[in-house]
Amino acid sequence: MDRLRALETFIAVADGGGFAAAGRSLGMSPPSVTRLVSEFEGEIGATLFHRTTRQVTLTEAGETMLVEAKRILSAYDSAVDVARGAFAAPKGLLRVTAPNLFGCFYVTPLLRAYLDRYPDASVEAVYLDRVVNIVEEGFDLAVRIGDLPDSTLMATRVGAVRRVVCGAPGYFGRRGAPLAPEELSEHDVINARAVTPTPTWRFAGGRSVEVRPRLTVSSVSAAIDGAKEGWGLTRVLSYQIASELDAGALKTVLSEFEPEPLPVHVLHAGGVRPPAKVCAFLALARETLRANPHLN
Repeated sequence: MDRLRALETFIAVADGGGFAAAGRSLGMSPPSVTRLVSEFEGEIGATLFHRTTRQVTLTEAGETMLVEAKRILSAYDSAVDVARGAFAAPKGLLRVTAPNLFGCFYVTPLLRAYLDRYPDASVEAVYLDRVVNIVEEGFDLAVRIGDLPDSTLMATRVGAVRRVVCGAPGYFGRRGAPLAPEELSEHDVINARAVTPTPTWRFAGGRSVEVRPRLTVSSVSAAIDGAKEGWGLTRVLSYQIASELDAGALKTVLSEFEPEPLPVHVLHAGGVRPPAKVCAFLALARETLRANPHLN
């Protein structure tokens, strides 16, 4: 049995949701796909799919195999790249994901520089405010803000950001500035669920304050806009209001009570030497982001 072909076929069935879709993507007939998957299941001694007349879904063993199969094929592709000399210069598609605003503010300029520097490279950037499984979702790199759980991913630290309370100068002129976290109860608060899903704001030394928002919004941008208009105080990550702080449109308060800064890492799959496109982006990220005063 051609085990690499079997792994590719298994992945195509899992990702496509059926044997016919896998056949179309691989240029194989559905019976050939079915036969190869059945032979593969027989060889490993496990059932990978639940099959009905209407759908094909992964078993628990299939879910585990899918993660490992993608890792194996990625390692194989990396080995082929080494053999072909692909590390000489970055080329091909680089898939990158990052939190929405961080991607817009910091990753997009990096990608422009990357594309200018490497004419044989291309990029797909996906900005999402959720944790992305880069192996299962096929990304080469991911920017992650916050402490990292143990994993097989490799992490390169490129900076850190603060959790800040901010408001407009006009608001502070009318209402004054809080001098301690407990004084937030005397102020109008705008809560951004993307940053603080619950109205509990935590500060250094284990202090926490239950705020009573006058306005709750689902996006950070809306909370920042409200704060700039003088509607109240909000809590965001420092990089999200860097331009507003520089322009004087917003000011931070309670800085001495801020919790520890959150690290910013760029993640990529571990276990094999990364290809040139990944190494080149990491070098550019280290050089650029570590020098940015808003990230350090």
